[in-house]
Amino acid sequence: MIRKIREWFSIRLAKNPGQIVLLSILFFNVAFIFLSAFIISKMSLSGTEGLGYFESAFYTISMILDAGCISYVVQEIGPENVAIALICLGIVIIGMISFTGAVIGYITNYISSFIEASNSGNHKLLMSGHFVILNWNSRALEIVNDLLYGDSVNKVVVLVGSGKADIEKQIDERLHETVKRENNKVLEDCSNKSFFARKWHCMTHKFKNKLTIIVREGDVFSSKQLFDISLHHASSIVILGEEVSDTACKYAVKDRAEKYDSGNSLTIKTLMQVSDITSASYSEDNQRIIVEVTDEWTWNLVQKIIRSKQVDGKCNIVPVRVNQILGKMMAQFSLMPELNSIYNELLSNKGASFYSSPCEERDELSYIKASLDSNSHVIPLTVQSEKNKNYCYYMALNEKDVNKKSDEKLSGIPVRLNKNFWLEKKKIIILGHNSKCHEIMDGFASFLSEWSYKDSDDLLLSIVVIDDEKSLEKMGYYKEYPFVIKTVAAELFEKDLICDSINEFLELNAEDVSVLILSDDLVTGDEVDAGMFANLVYVQDIIRDKVEADPDFDVGSIDVIAEINDPKHHDVVSSYSVKNVVISNRFISKMITQIGEKDAIFDFYQDILEYDDDSKDGYDSKEVYVKKAKDFFAGLPTDCTADKLIRGVFDASCDPEIPLEKQNVSVLLGIVKQSGEIQLFSGDQTMTDVMVGEKDKVIVFSNH
Repeated sequence: MIRKIREWFSIRLAKNPGQIVLLSILFFNVAFIFLSAFIISKMSLSGTEGLGYFESAFYTISMILDAGCISYVVQEIGPENVAIALICLGIVIIGMISFTGAVIGYITNYISSFIEASNSGNHKLLMSGHFVILNWNSRALEIVNDLLYGDSVNKVVVLVGSGKADIEKQIDERLHETVKRENNKVLEDCSNKSFFARKWHCMTHKFKNKLTIIVREGDVFSSKQLFDISLHHASSIVILGEEVSDTACKYAVKDRAEKYDSGNSLTIKTLMQVSDITSASYSEDNQRIIVEVTDEWTWNLVQKIIRSKQVDGKCNIVPVRVNQILGKMMAQFSLMPELNSIYNELLSNKGASFYSSPCEERDELSYIKASLDSNSHVIPLTVQSEKNKNYCYYMALNEKDVNKKSDEKLSGIPVRLNKNFWLEKKKIIILGHNSKCHEIMDGFASFLSEWSYKDSDDLLLSIVVIDDEKSLEKMGYYKEYPFVIKTVAAELFEKDLICDSINEFLELNAEDVSVLILSDDLVTGDEVDAGMFANLVYVQDIIRDKVEADPDFDVGSIDVIAEINDPKHHDVVSSYSVKNVVISNRFISKMITQIGEKDAIFDFYQDILEYDDDSKDGYDSKEVYVKKAKDFFAGLPTDCTADKLIRGVFDASCDPEIPLEKQNVSVLLGIVKQSGEIQLFSGDQTMTDVMVGEKDKVIVFSNH
């Protein structure tokens, strides 16, 4: 209880120190008045024997405000009343002094300096179980925003070198927009109800900001200031990398990009300081340190720090390779554009999400079967071992769903799957570049390694890259990637060359084509997403020309995936009928948030984001695929509820006579309707009706 009171006082002191000082002054004066009244009422001297406690309190206040009011208490000063007279004079003197200009001025100066010290972060925060963010970049705001939807974190401390006021403004605006948007959705959900039912629904489902956020300026390398934010009692610590595009000089951006591409010594320095504190015996158990890594030099040093400082059950360091993860994602989105919207939900705390929990079961099939037999609120996925512990992974609306059990054994409908299913050929046009081009291409390469096409004379994947000469030269004209069949050197303003190259590729390919428009993340602030916008206009102009030439042209045969770095541009891009707008940094933010809240979830993310290749040493991981229903099924299933279809697909894909390592067990996660609507099977599956159409797609978790 005392610890909670101290923590509350510490938070209030950080958020509003002036309020605490004011309350202290009021408390002192009230306590002084009541104590004085108690003394006067208990003395029982001549002239005071008839005074009650509240009368004494009234006369005490009167004497402090007007010394002449002593006569109400001591009507005649004589030998018997000397004591009470002296007490009254003492009360008057002390009371008057506490209100004199000199003392008020002193207190005013003290208050000013105290508030200034509090705002600058010079006093210690007494907190525990909080989420700490060290440094600030374009991903930090989304980390804070996604914590709104979580249940395990309600206190966030941000420590930055400078810019406290601007960061607080960003956070306030972002969270306000999110709360307003969520409450508008709540209002829309009950718009057809009666007035009182609508009011009750809004009151019970109102989305609230439960976060307490403290932003402090200081030195992230200072052990004192890290202790001052109670780093050793935090649940999770996120070490963010520095930005290279927060300057107005494009030459400075280039220099900083080359510097950070070689290594980030500041990240290493921060991690060393943090890990030294969190690995100590006095720190909390099971603290997680999530550190952003963007280059090999930093990655190698982080691994050495992990080997030196990581203590199981005490200090757990999770390095997140930002560029690799985003590169893998961009590759997957190009191959299956619907994954953008799917991951946008699954990798966040909002809606259906991935969860993990410790388990005794080691056999994946046994875990999945047992869960499917008894629970209609979760979709079991896999079992993995992490640090000598077994974890089961599942998809659900919330973590509590794992404990819900059905009264009777659940079963599925008869389903026939196409055992010879293979992904169709993929044709992709890439416009522009970013700092993750190598990682994107590596993602395509691992995809080809897993899905080696049956006909070796035909390419499963064909890519054309259209970019400026310097960027193509930097990538070696993509010669190390055999699936890049052509590169076109074109400056952004060469519209005819760009459009002619796109049209040529489209006319040669009857299959669906994806157009990936990259946004350069190494430009100055005023140029962010500018190149992407220009390329987007070109592509939309081509699509419009095709529709005018042929009204029956299938617009859906060209999937446009537009990457943006600034979330503020989302609505503008969407207005160009682009369904797949990728805010790349937002995915990293969502992942970091979940890693900070959930045990052993990061290894699972790494598995689903990376296709298997020769470096896997025989390990066959699972990924999320979007497959055409007419190709996945050998005859479309009958209309049923989601629980029936999920279990039917699993039963049809699981063959007990085949060894586990040779099976391709498929777990159904949802449906992508022909209209583009995505339906993830979350909540009570028995209450969700499913109709699979000829042109629908299925979302499947499987080996391939």
